[in-house]
Amino acid sequence: MKLTTRQIRLRWAWLAAPVFLLLATPTPGTLAAGAVLAALGAALRAWAAGTIIKNAVLTTTGPYAHTRNPLYLGSFLIGLGLAVAGARLDVLVVYLVAYAVVYGRAMRSEAVALERRFGDAYRVYAQNVPLFLPRLRPYRADDRARSHFFIDRYLAQREYQAPLGILLGFLGLVAKMMMLD
Repeated sequence: MKLTTRQIRLRWAWLAAPVFLLLATPTPGTLAAGAVLAALGAALRAWAAGTIIKNAVLTTTGPYAHTRNPLYLGSFLIGLGLAVAGARLDVLVVYLVAYAVVYGRAMRSEAVALERRFGDAYRVYAQNVPLFLPRLRPYRADDRARSHFFIDRYLAQREYQAPLGILLGFLGLVAKMMMLD
């Protein structure tokens, strides 16, 4: 059985979670800073999930007008928030390296697939919108294009699982902090 890149990412995260909690040394300050980053990531993921029409339309509006990978950027911020909250520099470094390797590969692979599917439209989009770090001014492929968020898209992609995972992570970190006191 061959695992998909998505399955590998999810399994890696669930396997890393207990090790992360074991090593974590959270403080109120690191928990607060991490919570802000994680909340921003969850909000970005929600916006992106409610905007995209996967595999049917090249979405270039909403968060996709700023970065080609807002879902991955949101995931990065969530992971960064948890790593900051855990207050371990070594864990943060491991997270950054692992993220770059795993998600870098996923982004490149998806770019190839999108170029195959959408051709010149994707090539023009890719020339104007960065792969990961967002541009400040939104890209406009068509001045009439507008971003529309639909809750049914958000729910269909089960994006509500991200805030639940964040909540579980932070509850674990709060429990760990209380044990360290």
